Amino acid sequence: MFNNKIILITGGTGSFGSAFVRYAIKKNINFKEIRIFSRDEKKQDDFRKEIKNSKIKFFIGDVKDENSIDLAIKDVDFIFHAAAYKQVPSCEFYPMEAVKTNIFGTDNVLRQATKNNVKKVICLSTDKAVYPINAMGISKAMMEKIATSKSLIGKSSTSVCITRYGNVMASRGSVIPLFVDQIKNNKEITVTDLKMTRFLMSMDNALELVFYALKQGENGGIYVQKTTSTTIENIVKALKKIFNKKNHPVRIIGYRHGEKLHESLLTNEEASKAIDKGKYFYVPGDSRDLNYDLFYKTGNKNASKYLDYSSNNVKILNSNEVEKILRELDLIKNYLSG
Repeated sequence: MFNNKIILITGGTGSFGSAFVRYAIKKNINFKEIRIFSRDEKKQDDFRKEIKNSKIKFFIGDVKDENSIDLAIKDVDFIFHAAAYKQVPSCEFYPMEAVKTNIFGTDNVLRQATKNNVKKVICLSTDKAVYPINAMGISKAMMEKIATSKSLIGKSSTSVCITRYGNVMASRGSVIPLFVDQIKNNKEITVTDLKMTRFLMSMDNALELVFYALKQGENGGIYVQKTTSTTIENIVKALKKIFNKKNHPVRIIGYRHGEKLHESLLTNEEASKAIDKGKYFYVPGDSRDLNYDLFYKTGNKNASKYLDYSSNNVKILNSNEVEKILRELDLIKNYLSG
């Protein structure tokens, strides 16, 4: 897929972008160039010093500014659009910033991609875009709508599809690094609700999903990887066992702004038309047009027969199963070895 190709990653100094670059170098992928587009010059400088690879190019810019994307996108084959405001609390307090980056920024990227005949754009989304209750989720849901609309309106050589996944373990926004720091510093583990469930995905899972969408993804489609979940209680139990802190105190602090008890990766309406692809679900792009007269006569009769794909109705791992997964994380290995 990547042989002699130019790849652009928006928000490229984030968790996904840095993991993709490390993977590409480790696997000796014969890419022509990877362009890291982001607004944080300090992160770019740190990453440049770490990678030390002349085929990794760094572009300072902001997706909110369409002109700053223009230079970075010339001759690009594939775009991974990962730039976003992802922190739920900050988006709750500054929702217009989430709108500017997650919604208008996506529109800017896709306009420039179409203008420059980029072959394919993969937009990275989140479970919080499904039945959204917070500003971050609402803005990412609108990001998805903008992406899917590109397959409805106008003809273009640029294919756009979406990958949707839950919190990636130990990435920015994951609760696991917080719990680890609290244990290591002999502070109380602060938990909103022990019965809360969350999907368990590794960064490798996230990369696999994006690679699948890049290779197999159809214009306007949404791609979800099948995954397991667990309760926050089981994560806490697993970490206490890993660090031999069986009696470490836990304090229930209650729900934060915009927080759900369970997360979903597919609505029941999406699940009713999703196509099973083995490890993945594929939700076909919306093929409607503005002739709504048709929808007074026909619709989806199966929608009410399906459950949404949520963290409380998939396989929920027990604390021992969670422990095995957590022990494989670099974050845990580094703490244990240090």
